[in-house]
Amino acid sequence: MAGALSKAGIDGDDEQRYRAPALEKGLDILELISRASEPMSIGMITQALGRSTGELFRMIQVLEYRGFIEQSGAGYVPTARLFALGMEQAPVKSILEVALPVMRKLAEEAEQSCHLALRADGDIVVAARMESAGLIGFSVRIGYRQPLVLTGSGTVLYAFQSPATRARWEAAFDPNLPADKLAAFRARADRVQANGYDEHPSDVVPGIVDLAAPVLRGEVAAAALTMPFVRKVPLNVEQGHALQMVREAAREISSELASSDVRV
Repeated sequence: MAGALSKAGIDGDDEQRYRAPALEKGLDILELISRASEPMSIGMITQALGRSTGELFRMIQVLEYRGFIEQSGAGYVPTARLFALGMEQAPVKSILEVALPVMRKLAEEAEQSCHLALRADGDIVVAARMESAGLIGFSVRIGYRQPLVLTGSGTVLYAFQSPATRARWEAAFDPNLPADKLAAFRARADRVQANGYDEHPSDVVPGIVDLAAPVLRGEVAAAALTMPFVRKVPLNVEQGHALQMVREAAREISSELASSDVRV
């Protein structure tokens, strides 16, 4: 039976593969709500997916009952349950166990916040953060996502990958990304790889300078350590010094990740 399933999955065309329509509907709903910028009503969900209310109503009920979505106003929004499940993966847990004490020390000494970002398809997702020890700082919430090409974290993650991996990641980028922007992103990533870090004004928040360095497993970036640098008064740690501190912290985390250990 296992051999038959395997053969069907490899040799049959898409219409002949084994499918689970109910599961596919549930996953479609989750993906849709997760990408939405506002709560989605049942009507909005059915319209976006091109299905009837009868087809999806029970699916939505079950997803809400299991804690994957919840009502917010007149619609549904995702909960943190999926993110929490992802954080239970052994590779992620291992990185966080190593990184958090180093990040705490960095935030205290630099008086700036910092966060650790991982790749999620064509985006980066913040897996951990440490608040600034000073009175003023800028931080992003855990679970925050942005297109990989718009962030220092994403540039660093992409920069320290093999050419084959870069090409695979690009397949998940926004298909409407203009060719000139993709070329500029590649050029920036090449500079990052040569320098060993990224120092760039934020493309998302004006006034913030992202200082980012790779957390390496061998020669490949497993995560990106980023400090959204805020120029405040008084400023006890200058930007250049803060960048060095970020790089040193990233190297310290990297040194504790065994390149041969697939869990990290």
